[in-house]
Amino acid sequence: MNEDFVGASSAGTSPEETTCAYRILRYTPSLVRDEWVNIGVLLFDSQTGERRLRLIEEEDEYRRVRRLHPQADENLLRALRDDLEDRFQSAAANGSNGRGVNWQRLLAKWDDTLSNALQLAPQKGVLATDLDAELDRLYSDHVAPQRSPSRVGAPGSRAQMRSYCSQVFRQARLWERIERSARAAEYTFPGDPMRLDYSYRRNGTRGFVQTLSVSRAPNDAKLFAYTAQHITAKASLKTEFAAVTDVALNAGNDRHCFVRDTLREAGIEPIPMESFAVWVAKLKPMM
Repeated sequence: MNEDFVGASSAGTSPEETTCAYRILRYTPSLVRDEWVNIGVLLFDSQTGERRLRLIEEEDEYRRVRRLHPQADENLLRALRDDLEDRFQSAAANGSNGRGVNWQRLLAKWDDTLSNALQLAPQKGVLATDLDAELDRLYSDHVAPQRSPSRVGAPGSRAQMRSYCSQVFRQARLWERIERSARAAEYTFPGDPMRLDYSYRRNGTRGFVQTLSVSRAPNDAKLFAYTAQHITAKASLKTEFAAVTDVALNAGNDRHCFVRDTLREAGIEPIPMESFAVWVAKLKPMM
């Protein structure tokens, strides 16, 4: 299905498919050695200007980078998402062709101005019916760490959980009303790299939903609780919070109790992933 993208025509595609382009973001700390590791995917529709960006953010993804490049500039990588998003917003604000961003011109400029350690792989084309689903597929194929067969049955990562939650929002026909990857720095402090998976508005209330992998990273509950408290203090609207957990919290498990109590103390409702579809169904009439 993929092909080199050189202004490919959409002729011959089905009515549901759109011809899009994507570029893989690479981290290359040593240009002399010409060794790189894939760290993200940029997918866009050059006709409408609609785009999607996904970069590494899980700790196991950063560990993979460190294994391959022990001297990796992790601060640069963690700040990259905000830097690119700022560039997107600036390009959109300066767009003058009525169709949004001129992607070919913008990316040609990026090729010249990005840090030497960051490179955009050659552009390729793809036929997509859903940009979000296609982004997940490309990320899984090109960037995500490969799992060994012995871990297939292990509880899911946050990336897998987000994929499921996004599917639930789409099936409930709420996807267009959901903000994805909201910056925590708007409510905490400049430079805060944390992002909230989903945000929504209903009847004067702003809600936030964050996935938490209790099995892999229970300490993330403290980070979300801290962020939720800052959001509550600074937000102009009433706020509400939900944490989608990879497993149901068991009162007989000390680690689960720690997560449950940490969340509830900050006013966050814990929702096991198996109950998320029911929770969304209840939310829908209020939106």
